[in-house]
Amino acid sequence: MLKIAEEKDLVSIVKNAVEKHGAQADEFIPILLEINHEYGYIPGEAIRQARKLLHGAPGKSPEERVLVSEGQLYGLASFYHMLHTEKTGRHVVQFCESAPCHVQGGRELWKALQQTLELKAGETDPQGRFTLKTVSCLGVCGVGPVMLVDDDLYGNVGPEQLADIFARYE
Repeated sequence: MLKIAEEKDLVSIVKNAVEKHGAQADEFIPILLEINHEYGYIPGEAIRQARKLLHGAPGKSPEERVLVSEGQLYGLASFYHMLHTEKTGRHVVQFCESAPCHVQGGRELWKALQQTLELKAGETDPQGRFTLKTVSCLGVCGVGPVMLVDDDLYGNVGPEQLADIFARYE
């Protein structure tokens, strides 16, 4: 259960995201991205609030209102690797486990990542600094192996570079 102060912040974040992007079906992903960015992840309460605002958008007739289920919004939030439905560390490390990255040294990088961060896939360190995730593809196969730390893309990464890369993140 969220604390009252956090709940108010979450309600404001969701309301601002819906107002900024508009209560339209083609804005679902930008709305969820905004919530994820501002709150750090998309909790169930944010999905319920977004659905309520989208369904009952003020100033729209019943025919113009967007009918969306919580399940549809959760489906979007859980499908895209840049959205998180669970609390993450301050920095999310996403490792590309595609075949091109694998043959370019991804297996060794993955082992080194787990050792350096002392995490397995899906885990967050006790300090809340890093969350380690795997993704099927980051779309930059020509510079594999690849990893993403927050919005920073690192290509042609070798295990020896990890200490310097992670030193950049508080």
